[in-house]
Amino acid sequence: MTSAVALEVNGHVVARLDDGSDMAPQLSPRPFVEAWTLGGEPVTQTHPSDHPHHYGVSAALPDVDGVSYWGGRTYVRGSGSTMLENHGTQRVESRTVSASGVLDEISWRRPDGSLQAVEQREVSVEGFDGGWILDWVSRLQAPDGVTLGSPATNGRPGAFYGGLFWRTPFESAAISSEALAGVEAAHGSESPWLAIQSPRAALVAAAPRGYPWFVRDDGYVGFGPAVAVRHRRAVPPGGALSLRLRVAVLNGDEERVVERGRRAVFGGEGGRL
Repeated sequence: MTSAVALEVNGHVVARLDDGSDMAPQLSPRPFVEAWTLGGEPVTQTHPSDHPHHYGVSAALPDVDGVSYWGGRTYVRGSGSTMLENHGTQRVESRTVSASGVLDEISWRRPDGSLQAVEQREVSVEGFDGGWILDWVSRLQAPDGVTLGSPATNGRPGAFYGGLFWRTPFESAAISSEALAGVEAAHGSESPWLAIQSPRAALVAAAPRGYPWFVRDDGYVGFGPAVAVRHRRAVPPGGALSLRLRVAVLNGDEERVVERGRRAVFGGEGGRL
């Protein structure tokens, strides 16, 4: 049985944190977040038919020393996308719930159940005039060290997904960033912010420097700060991988929605996380 926590802003349930314990093994079971606007419009999609391993907002890494915490097929150099028996599991070991968020201690386990990494994760919400903010902060450590890869580092150009990933339910969206309008400009950029605007809901996201945006609007709309773009990223023993994604959730028809979202996520005129 799954364990879920609902988070509210001004009396509205805006997010639901699920521990992912009932996910099928080939989907790489992991905790995930579902989210809605203040008016109840969904801004995440879970287990869609096109990519059933996509689950709302999650920490999804496709290659942690060969273990997939992304789910589905793995890109193998020279062979393409291949279904392997390499799916890991993220397990909530402890959970502390407050009025504004959840603090989880999570174990990352290989297919044989052995411990590969540990994570401290805090997901919180806060309101602002006309919207709310989801703030996700993670610190991932591996006792023996690990390296992190992506389909791009394994030979598939442009497919550098993996990190904190947000799957939207939008059929289409206008993409903009500091790197100009359009997905081509945003994809791979280190813009301080990224805006995803549909007619009924809009998302304005911010992430730290060093994590270029993976953005897709062909077939589905999804985004996230990527961990391994051109080269594998190493997390040495005693070191840590710090991940953060801060997203303003607004109605899509709001005036100056991108500007309002940017001010909300940065707490003012601009800046960087």
